[in-house]
Amino acid sequence: MKTFTTQEKFKHLLSLPVIVAALGYFVDIYDLILFGIVRVPSLQSLGVDIDVAGSTILNIQMFGLLLGGILWGIFGDKKGRLSVLFGSILVYSLANIACGFLPHFPQENIVAIYALLRFIAGIGLAGELGAGITLVSESLPKELRAIGTSIVAGFGLLGAVVANLTVELAGDWTIAYFVGGGLGLVLLLLRVGVVESGIYKDVEANTEIQKGNFLLFFNNFERFVKYLKCIAVGLPIWFSIGILAFMANQFAPALGITKIDPGKAIMWAYIGISIGDFSSGFLSHWLHSRKKAMLYMMYFTIIGIILMLYSGTSTENMYYFYCAWLGLGTGYWAMFVTVGAEQFGTNIRSTAATTIPNMVRGMLPIMLISFDFLKPSLGVIYAATIVGILVFAIAIYSAITIPETHNTDLDFVEE
Repeated sequence: MKTFTTQEKFKHLLSLPVIVAALGYFVDIYDLILFGIVRVPSLQSLGVDIDVAGSTILNIQMFGLLLGGILWGIFGDKKGRLSVLFGSILVYSLANIACGFLPHFPQENIVAIYALLRFIAGIGLAGELGAGITLVSESLPKELRAIGTSIVAGFGLLGAVVANLTVELAGDWTIAYFVGGGLGLVLLLLRVGVVESGIYKDVEANTEIQKGNFLLFFNNFERFVKYLKCIAVGLPIWFSIGILAFMANQFAPALGITKIDPGKAIMWAYIGISIGDFSSGFLSHWLHSRKKAMLYMMYFTIIGIILMLYSGTSTENMYYFYCAWLGLGTGYWAMFVTVGAEQFGTNIRSTAATTIPNMVRGMLPIMLISFDFLKPSLGVIYAATIVGILVFAIAIYSAITIPETHNTDLDFVEE
């Protein structure tokens, strides 16, 4: 293993690709989480049903992420990682600015318009993380990849905290959408100096290599199973965020709490995730294993969920404390995306790194539908427990059986 001086480490870890990817993911997370934070006040001001319309719009946004993940992933392998970083941020920035004008749209179709704008935003938001992680993974030495991608995600996830603070300080949910869109457009100017990955440049001109062929994940059984396991490893993250934080207000009556603010639950969860993502890269580096780092963090999350739902959580602040706990435990988001990127060759690496996290996000509607189906008969606590058991069982099995990628070389292609 190559060793680096402290100065060399800082030079690599604070290089322009890492900084720009981190800033890009910061804006991406701000805009992605913003609907969850303003869901209640925005729908109230628009005069529509919060629970029904909120679930519908969130599901449609997640479907946009699923579709966008495939489109941007293929585009990133065919046209380069930078093309995705520019294109995706332009799409979601404009969509978020348009969301700020929702009170001025025809109100008789406002739910459909809101859903359409969040769908477009979802498509744009899908490209940012995968392209950024791929670019950073291919730009850094293999010994520093885990730390570099953790810096990207750890800083980027603070965007959720800033989103909640922006809503509180602005006092108007429309301003928060304008700020998010404006930040994205400003970020476009910072990306001018970033150069393409050298590993990608080596295969870019080779017409004999199939680049961005999504079907390559399905024409080989071993590769297909590996792809499914990469997706499964990330499911606990969006179970914790999408159900226990996004839908936090639904747990208040069952826990005997007067009120739980989903915006604050999301903010505290993402504070935890940000710390977890910073830590997970160093943990993986110390353990010399991606798999062990992710498994230990999953076990930590399970303990937090049991305590949250069954230890007598009786105050709003206690619930927020456990949201932060779950965030810390599920703060292996960058690790899981990095593992997805490392599993596959350069010619489909962007497709893998972009589709895998968005497949996870796209599974949230299925989790929510299952949760909503079980609620009438079991109540929110047991409904969440059943869904959680299935999610964590699949994720733990996948993490145990997936190939280890710590310190692997990325200069290879799939056939």
